[in-house]
This record gives sequence, structure tokens and C-alpha cells, in this order.
Amino acid sequence: MNTSSTVSAVPAGTGTVPDGRSSRWEEHRAERRRALISTARRAVDTLGHGASMEDIAAAADTSKSVYYRYFGDKTGLQQAMAEVVTGQMQQKILAAARQAQTPREGLRAMISVYLQMAQTSPNVYAFVTRVGPADLAAGPADEARPADPLTHFLEAVTEMLARPMRAYLRSSPHLSGPADPRLVYWPRAAIGMVRSAGELWLATPAGPGKPGVEQLADQLTDWLFEGISHQVPTGQPSRPAPDSTTSPAKDNS
Repeated sequence: MNTSSTVSAVPAGTGTVPDGRSSRWEEHRAERRRALISTARRAVDTLGHGASMEDIAAAADTSKSVYYRYFGDKTGLQQAMAEVVTGQMQQKILAAARQAQTPREGLRAMISVYLQMAQTSPNVYAFVTRVGPADLAAGPADEARPADPLTHFLEAVTEMLARPMRAYLRSSPHLSGPADPRLVYWPRAAIGMVRSAGELWLATPAGPGKPGVEQLADQLTDWLFEGISHQVPTGQPSRPAPDSTTSPAKDNS
């Protein structure tokens, strides 16, 4: 008998046989999860950020119990969708920043991409960045209250802004040098300003007074780099003359 022709089915050094069925099941679950997120995203885009789990499940032609099985609850679905949405935003923002020649161009490009993506589907943006009434009622002290789904994304964008801006701010004659502690505040302040302005802009009805994406991107970039002082008239405003009809009369007696 030739034993040399016998081939072992166990990979060397493992001592165990890989379970192909388990691997295929995990791949199936991941694929199914991605499909459910994609369908939910389309449903929210159409129905609004207040769409219920039942509405979303109906759009996916399935039962809401399937969504609960994959995501736990609506907050879990919000967070899962946020990972997808913010991941796409981050990729596009990084691509825009890489093409820029200066920190200012990079910041403007990043702001523009952020606004464009939020504008493309404001319902989805609202869905992934806001918690429900029950979560709000729990109050900030409740440890079970979910964190803002955009937190990790904004942290990443903050660091993206910080690197080029440190170099820019250090070159400014108004700052003392590389050790100036004020350098750590600007990126976070910039992110807060852009996000707050962007969300107000999304909530503003269309009209002649509402700026377009590029206009708002230009304006925010100007404010972040130059402040608002150049848009305020110089000089002290003249004080109005006293109103003789209301001023108390002098007592000449």
C-alpha cells in the first residue's frame, strides 16, 4: 500500500477543518444587511426622515421583524445607514482635499462636497444625524442614549482639516508660533460652523434669499479664513440725535 499518495484534508498547522458553510452564511448575512440598508435608504429618501420601521420594511417587501433581526431597532438602522453614508462622504471629501493646491482650496472643496451630499438627500441626512423623540426624552445623562452617528465621521474630518491648517496658522504673523495653543481649536470650530450652517441651510425653504451650494461654500470659507470684519462697515455708527420731545427739560430754576 502506498501511503504517500494519501492527502490530508486538514491544513498544516491548523488542526481544524475550516467550516465553509459558516463562512458562506456570514457572507450571505453581510450581503443581506447591505441590501436592507440600501432599500431603507431609498425608502427614507422618498418617505422622509420620519419613516417608520414598518414603512421601511414595506418598501423592502419584507416584514419589520427582519429589520429588527438585523439591526436591533430603529436606532441600530440609523447607525448602520450612517456608517454607509458618512463613509461615502469621507471618501469624496478626501478626494476633493487631495486635489487642492492650498489649505484654503482644500477647505472650500471639502465644504462644497459636504453641502452637495447633504443636499442630494436631505431626508437621509436627517435620518442618520438625528435621534428619535424617545431618545431625546431620555436626556443627556442617560447612558443608553445613542451617540450622534456622525461623531466618528466629524472626528475624522476634524483631523483632516487640522493637518493643513496647522501649517497655515503657523505661517500667520498674528500667531506666536508652532506651540500656540490656539491651533487646536480652529478645526473643531470650523467643523461646528460648517455643520450648523449647513443644517440651517437645508432647513431653509427655497427662495431668492437662499444661497446655492457654491455660494454658501464660498461664504463659509471666507468667514473661516478672514472672519466677518471685512463685511462690516468700518467706523463708528453715528449716534441718533436726542429727541427733544422725550428728553427731560432742564430745571433752570
